[in-house]
Amino acid sequence: MTQLLGEFDCKLDAKGRLMVPAALKKQLPEAEQDGLVINRGFEKNLVIYPRKVWEAIVADLNKLNPYEKKNREFIRSFTRGATELTLDAAGRVLLPKSLVEFAGISADVVLACQLDKIEVWDKQAYEDLFDDVPENFANLAEEVMGNKNRREDGE
Repeated sequence: MTQLLGEFDCKLDAKGRLMVPAALKKQLPEAEQDGLVINRGFEKNLVIYPRKVWEAIVADLNKLNPYEKKNREFIRSFTRGATELTLDAAGRVLLPKSLVEFAGISADVVLACQLDKIEVWDKQAYEDLFDDVPENFANLAEEVMGNKNRREDGE
């Protein structure tokens, strides 16, 4: 299972290309060969998945009953705008304009590794997230990590 670490301040160039930091590229050795997938996040952000992680998510989506409306709506919303990313010779990826607009991303970007994926945030929006950190992080940790919300399969 992919375990990505780090938080990286980056800039988009005038064409919407993002230079993948060398320290992050080292954690994604298969990215040049297999590629990456980007889509909309659950908040106003984007998410980059290594190809194998994306394929596992798609396999889970394929298990959903397509005759249930909520499943179709979720699949449609989740995969909307999903795009393959490939690293160019200079180690850059071109972020789709429609996704950049959705997330309100300016030239200043933060890449925030979240276990097996990378969240892409507008730098100011990312900083604003932490202006509202729960006052009692210990209580949040107990609620989230106290075995109530753990996945059964360990993944």
